[in-house]
Amino acid sequence: MVIDVYEQYFKAKCLYNMVPRKAAIVKLTSDSEAGMIRYTISVNFFPFRDPEDFAVTYDAYAEKEIYNAKGRRSKKREAEFMKTFQADIDELAKTLGGKIAWNTPLREARRG
Repeated sequence: MVIDVYEQYFKAKCLYNMVPRKAAIVKLTSDSEAGMIRYTISVNFFPFRDPEDFAVTYDAYAEKEIYNAKGRRSKKREAEFMKTFQADIDELAKTLGGKIAWNTPLREARRG
C-alpha cells in the first residue's frame, strides 16, 4: 500500500530540459507490502505558468529511498524523517539544478 505521508506544492526555480520550472511538489511516501516498510522522499519540478496550472511533468523528478526494513508505518519514525525533510529535499533538488522556496507554499500541505 502506497501512502503519501506528506505532500506540498511550493514556488521553486529550476531549468530542466531547456524548460523553466517555477514550482515543485515535494513528498514523503511510505510503501508497505508483505511485512516490509519503505520510505522515500521526492521532488518534482514543473512549469507552473499561471496560478491554475498544476500540470505536473515527470521529467524533472528525483527520488531517494531513506528507509527500508521489516515492520509497519510509524508516526514516530515519520516525525523523525520530517525533521530533516527540507534539507534532504534540498539535496535532491540540487541534483536537478533546482531550488525550493520553502517560505512560499502554493497549496496547503496534505498528510496521509
